[in-house]
Amino acid sequence: MSDMRAKVRGYIIENFLFGQANDLQDNTSFLEKGILDSTGVLELVAFLEEAFSIKIDAEETLPDNLDSIDLICAFLERK
Repeated sequence: MSDMRAKVRGYIIENFLFGQANDLQDNTSFLEKGILDSTGVLELVAFLEEAFSIKIDAEETLPDNLDSIDLICAFLERK
């Protein structure tokens, strides 16, 4: 597992799943599973910007970019 993937996964588990990974897969949809709400997305964006020294524009805060660990990692690689 890449450092980036481990960091994102750890953040999601710690902050949104209260330390319980349960059945979280890298392709699990956060929206379908109710893991993230709109406030959670804002918290996730703030974490990603700080952790990876990037700027995420409002139009980039889409499920296509942020709805699973796989999608987040692909998005970060494009940034």
